[in-house]
Formats: sequence, C-alpha cells, structure tokens
Amino acid sequence: MKYYLIAGERSGDFHAANLMHELQGQDANAQFRYWGGDLMQAEGGELVRHYQDLAIMGFLEAATSVLKFRGYLKQCQQDLMAYKPDVLILVDYAGFNLRMAKFAKAQGTKVFYYISPKIWAWNQGRVEQVKARVDKMFTILPFETEFYQKFGYAVDYTGNPTADAVAEFEPTADFFLRNQLNPDKPIIAVLPGSRKQEIEEMLHEMIAILPGFQEYQFVVAGVTNLDPNYYRHFERNGIKFLFDQTFDLLSHAKAALVTSGTATLETALFDVPQIVCYRTSSLSYAIGKMVIKVPYISLVNLIVGRAVVKELIQGDFNARNLLDELRKMLTNADYMAQLKAGYADLRAKLGQHQAAKKTAELMVKYLQAA
Repeated sequence: MKYYLIAGERSGDFHAANLMHELQGQDANAQFRYWGGDLMQAEGGELVRHYQDLAIMGFLEAATSVLKFRGYLKQCQQDLMAYKPDVLILVDYAGFNLRMAKFAKAQGTKVFYYISPKIWAWNQGRVEQVKARVDKMFTILPFETEFYQKFGYAVDYTGNPTADAVAEFEPTADFFLRNQLNPDKPIIAVLPGSRKQEIEEMLHEMIAILPGFQEYQFVVAGVTNLDPNYYRHFERNGIKFLFDQTFDLLSHAKAALVTSGTATLETALFDVPQIVCYRTSSLSYAIGKMVIKVPYISLVNLIVGRAVVKELIQGDFNARNLLDELRKMLTNADYMAQLKAGYADLRAKLGQHQAAKKTAELMVKYLQAA
C-alpha cells in the first residue's frame, strides 16, 4: 500500500520513522512519501520537505508566518493529490495536519492520526474537527482515551513510544572517554529544545547558573539538524555540547534542566531529577494563558495528574529561581524521594506496549478491512 506521512517537528520525525519501520514489517509492499526528517529518510521512500522548514513556535510567530504556512499547505495538498495514497498518516503538528485532514477527507482519502494533537490542552472544540476528518486516531497518552470518550469518539491507545525507546536503550560504555568528559564530575544535563526559537529563549538562562555549581559539569544536548557552529555563541566556562546523544546523556546525568516538551518525559523515564522550563514571547504567552485548559505544561505532571516536577514558566524562568531549585533538588533527600515516587507512578501509568508495532498492526488491519 501507499502511505503519505506528515511530521512537522523533530519528535514527530522520530515517531514516524519507527512507525514506518513497523509498517514495512506488516506490509511487504509498503511505499512511503512524506514531509518529515532524516530519521524518516533512513527508512526509505521520498522526502518532499524537511520539518526544519515548518518549525514555528508560539502564537505570534505563527501569525507572522501565515503566508509561508499557506504556501506549504498548498504544496502538500497538490503533492498528496498527485501521489494518491491509500492513507494519509498525520503525526501530531495540529495546525498543519488538521487542515490536511480536512482536505484529504474531502478528496476521499482515508486519514489516520498517530499521536493526537494536544487539543485537550487548548481549543477543545477541535475535537469536532477530529471526529469529522480523522478515520482512526492512535493515541500515546493514557488520559487521552477518557478525554475523547467525553465527546463520543473512540480512539486506540497503543502505548507510549518514548517509554518503549527508553526501555530498549543501552548506554554507551565509553561515554565519558569518547566525549572527553570528566568521569569524576557529576553531570547536569541541559536540554534546551531542538528549534532555534526555543533555544534562543532558553539556553542563555539555563547556563547562566553554571558558576554556582563548579563541582558539576554542564552538558548541553545539541541537535544536528541545526548547524553545530550555531551553538558556539553559547560557549562559556567549559560547558560541553554533545550532538544527538540525548539518551546517553540522560543515562549518565545527575539532574537536568529541560525545555517543556517530549524531553521532559524522556528525562523522567531515565529517572533523572529535572526542572521543566519554558518561555516564549509575551504576546504568545498572554494568548496561551487565555486558551490553555490544563494545570501543567510538562507531560510528566499531566500524565501523573499532580505536580511531580517543578515547572518554571515565563517570568518564573530566571537564573535565580533555576539556581535555587537546582540546589534544592540536589541536596534535599525528601524532595528527591518524592520526585522519584512520582516517576514510578508515571511508568506504571504508561506501561510497556511496543507502541509503534501495535499501531502499525492496527493500521494495516483497518486498511485491509476497508
């Protein structure tokens, strides 16, 4: 069968690539065309446009990029019509993908959605769009089943692919030697995100506290979809940058400073104490406060249903608060024990499901039945 996939960001590229791999195991004649990234390319098929072109962060930033957005949308629609796939598979990235779902449905193309857009957080009215445009929704967060049920829409919870990836990961034996790190200094991992917009907002503040923790080494998780030279203007005080080694870094870290997103879940599943950080433009934040319907921004707290990890958002995200919270996390045994108990609850709620494999099996089953 012919599959057309759209992943608009780095984490989507990762999850879509794993799904493509499993689809090939279920469908020997699988053909792929997609908007995505390097990991999807490694699975074969044809890349139409890289997710780097699509990365837009925040309400204000999206508004100022509207013409570019419309141009990409038109290109994608034309390409989809020319390819004539058996199914369009959308991966998160709601603003673009829900529009593509509407277009594909009108053309008679079957629409599957893997990794629900976060409409439970804001603009819950979009559920009606999902019901009208998406034939099958495959979710990765346990609370999403109940959320959609409230609106009379049945979904398939297939497990969490991040939990699967962490469970399967094996640390590199020579990690310190290979990366020229000091094995006698504990690591503070710094995960500033994967897009320039968020890195610019986050990283300067995250590394500003380094002088207060001389007994530790700060190691930043860089990404190779950005030019390594880009990170040079953040270099100071012996800080280290590792590229595409986030899991290895987390497996050796004592604590972490993490930009809100999938990385908060990865950090928790590696049992690393963390502070969740987030800041965007003032206008984007003001709009967000009006529309966001959930009490937390981190996936850890949302899944467990209580404040397991500390969240420093917007004005609270500053060097003084970071320094105080990190010291507390590293020295307060009771605080640490409470955090680790929350992590245990998180793992219990997520379970182990081989999410990509289960999703691929169901997708092929539904397509064959149709």
